[in-house]
Amino acid sequence: MTFTLALIGRPNVGKSTLFNRLTGKRQALVDDSAGTTRDRREGEGRIADLEFTVIDTAGLEDAKAGSLQARMTAQTEKAIEDADVLLMMIDGRAGVTPMDQHFANLIRRHKKPVVLAVNKAEGKKISAAIAEAYGLGLDEPVGISAEHGEGMGELYERLAPLASGIRDQESENTDPRSLIPDTLQLAIVGRPNVGKSTLINRLVGEERVLTGPEAGITRDAIAIEYEFEGQAIRLIDTAGMRRKSGVTEKLEKLAVADTLEAIRFAQVVVLVVDAQAPLEKQDNTIAALIEQEGRAMVLAVNKWDTVSDKAAWLKAIDERLEAVLPQVRGVPVVPVSAETGYNLPALMKAVFRAYAVWNKEIGTGELNRWLEAALEAHTPPLVNGRRIKIRYMTQKGARPPTFILFSNTSDIPEHYLRYLVNGLRERFRLPGVPIRIKIRKSKNPYAEKKE
Repeated sequence: MTFTLALIGRPNVGKSTLFNRLTGKRQALVDDSAGTTRDRREGEGRIADLEFTVIDTAGLEDAKAGSLQARMTAQTEKAIEDADVLLMMIDGRAGVTPMDQHFANLIRRHKKPVVLAVNKAEGKKISAAIAEAYGLGLDEPVGISAEHGEGMGELYERLAPLASGIRDQESENTDPRSLIPDTLQLAIVGRPNVGKSTLINRLVGEERVLTGPEAGITRDAIAIEYEFEGQAIRLIDTAGMRRKSGVTEKLEKLAVADTLEAIRFAQVVVLVVDAQAPLEKQDNTIAALIEQEGRAMVLAVNKWDTVSDKAAWLKAIDERLEAVLPQVRGVPVVPVSAETGYNLPALMKAVFRAYAVWNKEIGTGELNRWLEAALEAHTPPLVNGRRIKIRYMTQKGARPPTFILFSNTSDIPEHYLRYLVNGLRERFRLPGVPIRIKIRKSKNPYAEKKE
């Protein structure tokens, strides 16, 4: 995915030199005199396999209204509006100036992803300038030399995750079914004799699979083509999964393996539980398998017509879910009756919503604004006496939502990762789906090498 990168900074910090470096052409005039660039200039930039549109801008100046400098600044502000990512440059030899601070504040108000580059970063003396650049409050600086091409690897490392995370924000009013493929793969799983096959038959409107009071009638995973309100669905009826210690016959072992395969290839999995004996140990085990495979899940509580105090039951099941399935907090719970057909349309609509959440993508800017607030509300703990520095986050992909967290260490405590997962789930409305966070340790290119 391409993106637009705007080079921002006061006059004569090396923006045009970097523009030429990124585009591989001498398109922008370069001179030591300030204000050489006056108009926005665009070109196709590249660092390794990362391609983007780069905009060279006039140096930002605090100018009087109506002056040439003010018109140049207006052009730069338009480039900021049009860009996906801002690369603010400062002169490492000069250090941070009041004008740098003024325009860092201006950029911050635009609430766009920003990379801070300390240019002319050659030699050991530059380390002090890099340390000073932290004071601009624009995250960790990147030391580069636009003239000599140094630091391009570190710049790539900072831009690549931002590029992969630039996506149009999903509308909150989007019809969940607009995201569903031509045929939705839906697996129905659960313990033996909880009513899976009866539920299948009720959905398709015929006795498509054998049912009866005997446990274990279904052995093979049966795929059935079905349509609900115009949406094609491939229903997969599976064998009941008992505890491993209870699985002795060879055929039953094969049937359980078949069920596991059905879960792996499903997009949404409906876990059917018995309202008279909900969330037993084996139910929890099956739910954990669904989560491990990264599938979207809906909990169907069958035999709902046999429950007397329904309000008390729902309260109890919510508490139980919180205790035994925290990794899929907010999983949809739909009371149904396979015998009577009660609430089956609501079950299918919950399936569509779960699929939409499973596919949800979040823009990098919005994600990192949330992360900044989360880190401020709950500071990362010390590990071996060392402070964890979490720099930024980007979404790597969906199905399930997967995020990359860039940090100075990969040793982030599990409880803090759970805090971040719960925050993501609440802020971005990700109920009932697995959330993956992968940690990527960022190298510190500014650490001085030992002699």
